[in-house]
Amino acid sequence: MAEAYTSAPDGSGPTTGAPGRRRELRAQGRRTMQRLLDAGLAVFAERGYHATRVDDVVRVARTSHGTFYLYFANKEDLLRALAVDCAARLETLSGAIGPIDAGPAGFGALRAFLADFLAVYERYGPVIRAWMEGQVGDPEVDRLGLHAFAAIRSVLTDRMRTVGAVADDEVAATALMAMIERFSYVVASQRLAGDDDVVLDTVAQIVHRGFFGAPGPTPA
Repeated sequence: MAEAYTSAPDGSGPTTGAPGRRRELRAQGRRTMQRLLDAGLAVFAERGYHATRVDDVVRVARTSHGTFYLYFANKEDLLRALAVDCAARLETLSGAIGPIDAGPAGFGALRAFLADFLAVYERYGPVIRAWMEGQVGDPEVDRLGLHAFAAIRSVLTDRMRTVGAVADDEVAATALMAMIERFSYVVASQRLAGDDDVVLDTVAQIVHRGFFGAPGPTPA
């Protein structure tokens, strides 16, 4: 099993990477690691995980191969560090989903969840796509993704079960998760033009009516 990644004692950043796992990183080290993580996300987004090389990452990060290998054993190790962070963000998000009923308060809770999920996707989209498309080939990284998405799915299933607006809340929650992930991909990849608030309001209305029994607009 891959070694777990941890945060610095002051919560300011990770202490991941090959040698980095064995020591607390100083402020400069944390900044360097963050630059490599950011570069990894950028290159994974542009080239895809399998086509990405360490050469690409260090070029975008404007650092050296030697510096890269101070923090990560290889590109798989870099992906694993990003996956740990992404999974933690998603699990935190799952714990923050409020009650979703058919009324205005439920709409507000749903919209807030969708906005938070989109924010996570906008940063970690390459990691999430690697999970969804089975690109990783690392059981430990896959497990992180499955666990994180299962946590969100479980909460949404519970919210649907409470409202009772769909015939099978388990199937509905699975369909909703697929819809949210693809919607976030389209938005994050800038394939959908429009005002952010209008986009969020529209998709929240669709989900609220279709999955939580909210009434539609009153006919004129």
